[in-house]
Amino acid sequence: MRVSSYVMTMLSGVVLLSSVSAHDKHYSDSQTPKMKEWFDTLKSSKGPCCSDADGSVVKDADWESRDGHYRVFINKEWMDVPDDAVLKQPNMYGRTMVWTGLYVDGKVQIRCFIPGSFI
Repeated sequence: MRVSSYVMTMLSGVVLLSSVSAHDKHYSDSQTPKMKEWFDTLKSSKGPCCSDADGSVVKDADWESRDGHYRVFINKEWMDVPDDAVLKQPNMYGRTMVWTGLYVDGKVQIRCFIPGSFI
């Protein structure tokens, strides 16, 4: 009985730790206080972007710039990024990100977009 109780306690701890790590790992690069502060200040003309946790990293193949405008591939379709959703400040995180919202008509709208830094 003692061994099985010990094993169950250990397994519970492993499950708990793995779920916490999985959440933190998603944005592990942005967890420094300075980076979190930067994310919390981001806003476009459409309003606040609402931190890093609300945004999604966009793979290089899933965004493009053409004629001074951006497009992103979201929900299996290319969407034009509204000019007033593009963030103008330097990208301290480095990776391209997009923040979306679902509006009354059920369509996905882009609230904020920041292109990745070009090296």
